[in-house]
Amino acid sequence: MTVFLVIIVLALLAVTGWQISKIFQLSKRPDADTSQVANDKDNHLHGILMLAFVIFLYVITVYCFWEYGRFYLPEAASEHGGEYDTLMFISIGLIMFVQIITQGLLHYFAYKYKGKKTQKALFYADNDKLEFIWTIIPVITLAGLIIYGLFTWSDIMNVNEDEDPMVIELYAYQFDWRARYSGEDNTLGKANVRFIEGVNQLGVDESDSYGKDDKIVTELHLPVGQPVLFKFRSQDVLHSAYFPFFRAQMNVVPGMITQFGFTPTITTEEMRESEYMVDKVKSVNEERNEKNEELRAQGEPTLDSYEFDYFLLCNKICGQAHYNMQMKIIVESEEDFNAWLEEQPTFGSTMEESSENVDRPEDTAGDGTPENMEGNDDAEGENETENSSQEVDAVAVVE
Repeated sequence: MTVFLVIIVLALLAVTGWQISKIFQLSKRPDADTSQVANDKDNHLHGILMLAFVIFLYVITVYCFWEYGRFYLPEAASEHGGEYDTLMFISIGLIMFVQIITQGLLHYFAYKYKGKKTQKALFYADNDKLEFIWTIIPVITLAGLIIYGLFTWSDIMNVNEDEDPMVIELYAYQFDWRARYSGEDNTLGKANVRFIEGVNQLGVDESDSYGKDDKIVTELHLPVGQPVLFKFRSQDVLHSAYFPFFRAQMNVVPGMITQFGFTPTITTEEMRESEYMVDKVKSVNEERNEKNEELRAQGEPTLDSYEFDYFLLCNKICGQAHYNMQMKIIVESEEDFNAWLEEQPTFGSTMEESSENVDRPEDTAGDGTPENMEGNDDAEGENETENSSQEVDAVAVVE
């Protein structure tokens, strides 16, 4: 009913507007120009508006670069990140240069060559020279950007095996990440989702000897200055491993293994101490303090202080909790990394401990005498009888 009333009101407003426009038409002077064809006055007005719009466009562009340039990511924390950022800024510079010239000429010409009754447009069929110029320049520019980008892409995708990179698997599932380190042999054991059972959450093949020393963790630690080769698997849907501070991203596709690699160059502590991050953390905490005052007044829990950490994010909308699918990354010295990795249990030890827990008999209540055992059995039997009768009653009710 409400929707019907809204439709009626909108229809009446439309009719009202139409009737008002007719009244304005009738109220015009008899000698007024009622033609639908634009005259010199109309053309001059729209020419001025075109110039005003392009000026507004340039002003808002400069303002956005000045005001929101602080939201750019800080210095890249990977070896290839500098080339990646250079390519991005070259692309932005070329786009802005072309945009400023073309948009300026477009709006200026709209003003300069506005329609006049005494002015006739010149018919100009074609010009091979001009067409060649405006075709070959974009071709050369784009070819240069693509070739430059391919070299950067090759550095990310084609990891040099001679550098002996550390091999880490990143396993995605709704809605979390797991990391599997390749152990002392630097070779990941085989894995398949069909092997997922119990504590074997990543489906590692227990029969593969290479998987015995693999280490599965929920927090990703990386040694600074050491090349890392990441291999990605997905348990369910399409995910995307996104490392914004390392300038790297890769789709994680169910049923296949994708990969890329990079070398971390800035530790977590060094990034926290950078001027950019100090200012950002201060700004965020100031906003959180203001919000906490409101929360305290309402009697609600307050927000914790913000501290920077690298994170692995999912950059595909993979489901309802996609926004919260992330893994903390800690980049540290090689000594700290080795000490942390040494503390992590291997896959083989985890599976052995799991099998021991399964084989170990559970403790029983009482002194364990046969009489007590019989009493328990009788009690269980009575419970089973009662449960059975309840189930029969329930079925009878349903029928």
